[in-house]
Amino acid sequence: AKAVKARTGSLFKDMSLDTIGLDDALRLLSLPRTVGTDPDSGQPITAQNGRYGPYLKKGTDSRSIDTEEQLFTITLDEALAIYAQPKQRGRQAARPPLKELGDDPGSGKPVTVKDGRFGPYVTDGETNATLRKGDDPQTVTIERAAELLAEKRARGPAPRKRAAKKAPTKRAAVKKTAKKPAAKKSAAAPRG
Repeated sequence: AKAVKARTGSLFKDMSLDTIGLDDALRLLSLPRTVGTDPDSGQPITAQNGRYGPYLKKGTDSRSIDTEEQLFTITLDEALAIYAQPKQRGRQAARPPLKELGDDPGSGKPVTVKDGRFGPYVTDGETNATLRKGDDPQTVTIERAAELLAEKRARGPAPRKRAAKKAPTKRAAVKKTAKKPAAKKSAAAPRG
């Protein structure tokens, strides 16, 4: 006879073992919850709580949702609206610009201030220039941005680093054993 495996469920971030009650525990064990069926593909859409937070799953396609509470309240229409939007990939999702400055007098392209991985920068869509320490992203002017972009264009693209060549691996010297001359056999004395 096989033993029945007990069902488990992860606590939400705002829950603790001391404050959780039976109702909360039963709600957690009700997950994953089937939200409905996608009318186009016929696949079920489920709301689940995963390692990286709450999400919706339809076949192999999964989309994050904002709060854990939405796992219990999200409707089929809301889920379909989320699936209608293009999928965002982690941090690479395009963030809106901090500020739009206008057109660059040099290139004629619109210049915006954005916040990047290495701090705030100005861009015309083609050239990016990091703001200096004294520049405030909120108060930077189009003139200053154009100056930074012009400097960056004058410097040219950053030189690509060449991959360091690997030192040739030393081969172990193959030892050749010198062939020893075969011992000469003395002619056997004829037996008489």
